[in-house]
Parts: sequence; structure tokens; C-alpha cells
Amino acid sequence: MIAAHDFYENSYAHFWIADGILFFKYKPNTIIDLKLAQCVVTDRIHFQNKVAFPVLCDIRGVISTEKAGRDYLAQSGSILTKAVGLIVQEKASITISAFYLEINKPTVPTQIFTKEEDALVYLRQFI
Repeated sequence: MIAAHDFYENSYAHFWIADGILFFKYKPNTIIDLKLAQCVVTDRIHFQNKVAFPVLCDIRGVISTEKAGRDYLAQSGSILTKAVGLIVQEKASITISAFYLEINKPTVPTQIFTKEEDALVYLRQFI
């Protein structure tokens, strides 16, 4: 069970910390634009209280992204992250995520996964 202080929710996502990993899950039907990207990064950094974590980022709720939002996440979204495992579901999400990694080049190790268990194995090496 997650203690209340280890869980946070805003209009766009849920965050929680378990076993040294920060879990970040976008809510269904999310469209990532600049405003949303700035909000989730600010809230995540505040939630982390200056402690860096490997991050499991579940983007299965994202239905669309705008370039400004992607650019912001690539530049500022890696603050206080040791590594990122992106959880995707559909083939289109895999393609979009691979494109994001190639074009935006996140500043921390980032991999794409379709299974949460595989992402957790990857992220545990960064704890």
C-alpha cells in the first residue's frame, strides 16, 4: 500500500513512488501541449522534493502530442530523473515514442517498453 505522501494527482497524471522508482501515469485521452508539459514537470519536480529517481512513465493515456510539448519534455522533463522507461501500448505509440527519442534526444537513458515488468527490470539498475 502506498502512503498518502507518496502519491500525487493533478488534472493530467498520477505520480507515486514505490521501491525506489517514481511511477508517472498520464490520464486517459491526454493531449500533450506546452501548458500540460510545463504543469506535469513542475508538479513532478515538486513531488520528488529534490530527490532524483528512475521514472516509469506510462504514456498509454496520451492520444496526441504537440511539438512544443514534446520539446519541453525533452529539455526539462529529465530534471531529477536517473533514467526513463516509457510504457506504450499501441504500434502508433511505439512509432511516436521512437521518433521522440530520435529527434528530441532526452538527456537521460530512455527506453521504450510494452510491458511494465520489462521497464521495471531496466529501471532497477538505476536505483
